[in-house]
Amino acid sequence: MARGLGAAPVSSCLALGAAAAVLLVAAALPSPASGVDVTAVLSAFPNFADFARLLASTPVASELSGRSSLTLLAVPNANLPQSPSAFVASAGADIADVLRYHVLLEYLFPFDLARLSPSGKLVTTLFQTTGRAPSDFGAVNLTVGGNSTVVVRSPAPSPGSNATVLGAVTAVPYNLSVLAVGGLIIPSGFDLAASESRPPPPVNITRVLTDARGFNVAASMLQASGVASEFEADEHSAGITVFVPTDDAFAGLPATDRLQSLPAERKAVVLRFHVLHSYYPLGSLESIVNPVQPTLATEHTEAGHFTLNITRILQTWHRLRRASEIWHRHRGN
Repeated sequence: MARGLGAAPVSSCLALGAAAAVLLVAAALPSPASGVDVTAVLSAFPNFADFARLLASTPVASELSGRSSLTLLAVPNANLPQSPSAFVASAGADIADVLRYHVLLEYLFPFDLARLSPSGKLVTTLFQTTGRAPSDFGAVNLTVGGNSTVVVRSPAPSPGSNATVLGAVTAVPYNLSVLAVGGLIIPSGFDLAASESRPPPPVNITRVLTDARGFNVAASMLQASGVASEFEADEHSAGITVFVPTDDAFAGLPATDRLQSLPAERKAVVLRFHVLHSYYPLGSLESIVNPVQPTLATEHTEAGHFTLNITRILQTWHRLRRASEIWHRHRGN
């Protein structure tokens, strides 16, 4: 089935981060990362022309232009239904959200798939960022099937459709990986009433931090600065990633650096400096191509100022995962 793909065979929402535990976040000045024109990349492969046209006919193609460290699960022309939109609608789904479900927010290559553990790997998709996916059903589970093939399926107890990874198509190193799959994958538990005509439920970031525990100082600063509503409004567009210092991190600051005593407008600058104007789950942070990223504070000043340099310094992500799980539980409510 993989013949003629030009592909090498494959063997074998807001993201919430406890920055002090996992990430080294430092000010830097270089320019931010730029996204990839996915339809232009696919134009070199005629066997994926129909899938590229589907992407271009929805807002998904433009949504990807500002992102990096992605894996696209592309369906060859011969494996697409005669009318993809009708096929998707018959499953009670929305074509744009189904395509978002084919965009993994992590850069994966065949070598990574060959190293999958027996339990598989859960990877967040662009669909999860819309807020329309219940629980973590906006993620996909990559598992190794018979003959060492890799199968993509929903993590739901009663999974929806699934597809086999056919091979690697192309890659823009560490920015975009394109893998061929054997058919369209419909998310499990798709609710047609929760299409793009109905916005996702609002998120109370202060409540998320309070429920996560250990982030009370950050929650109180959000309330005192007046930027909580600003962050929540940004979360409804491209999503955001918030690096939240723990209460212990605040307690460890020198007595001369008590941020809680700053006036509201200065608190707002500090808090905006901890927010990226895009949704980055853990996998994307681990494989991010350009570690220098603009923040909301950058957007309120000028290019090159108040950027963050994100570097992985520890192998454990336990506390970050705990906070992220609490976030996703709120998104599912």
